[in-house]
Amino acid sequence: MVEAFAVASGKGGTGKTTSTLALGMALAADHDVTAVDADTGMANLLFHAGLDDAAVTLHDLLVEGTATDVNEATYERFGLSVVPCGTSLAGFEAAEPERLRDVVAELARDTDVLLLDSPAALGSKSAVLPVVLADRVVVVVEPTIPALSDGLKVQEYARSYGTETAGVLFNKVRGGADDVAAQAERHFGGPVLANVPESDAVRAARRAGEPLIAHAPESEAAARYRRAANRLDVRDGDGDAVADRFRSAVVPDTP
Repeated sequence: MVEAFAVASGKGGTGKTTSTLALGMALAADHDVTAVDADTGMANLLFHAGLDDAAVTLHDLLVEGTATDVNEATYERFGLSVVPCGTSLAGFEAAEPERLRDVVAELARDTDVLLLDSPAALGSKSAVLPVVLADRVVVVVEPTIPALSDGLKVQEYARSYGTETAGVLFNKVRGGADDVAAQAERHFGGPVLANVPESDAVRAARRAGEPLIAHAPESEAAARYRRAANRLDVRDGDGDAVADRFRSAVVPDTP
């Protein structure tokens, strides 16, 4: 079985990478999970997972003519398989976004859950491709009306390529978010997975180079992410069939 989730939002700073790793660690209690930093321009996952010294990254897999195998860019961390992306401008410029299809297809053959940490905006092929490749999208937003509007734009684009909504995850919640959550339930295609509070533990985990659930497993934020993971009903999918779908995916034009 395999299902690919894009973890996405309409703007930066919402906590997509924190959410990707927290959901991944929670889901790893019952599934084989692979997390991929698909943000080839503003990679962040390697810092959260203690992989800032990784010798081989996704950038190396996206350059024509390299002999790099997917396994060389896959690292076992915190119960997950993690494929980080590099941060160099040269790597970004040399990378060909279309090659992400083959990378994801290869990974799909040997995992239960693929989590694609997606770029914040939808202004380029490299940004929209993870949303197009995924089966469903987890939309991460802060609990404000403008952020909700940005998240709905992501959902609208995803739906135009047949990607369903797994749910919305409110992050950095500072107070009551009941009114915004009610609107999300009406407008998004999936449920509100959790309201994750603003937390010093999240910042401390980032400084330590560890996912939140590894650094502060007893924190309220960690508990909320576990709740969100429990609400994600991972679906069965044939790995080979999913891999073939990824390889034949149409690379979208810039929105």
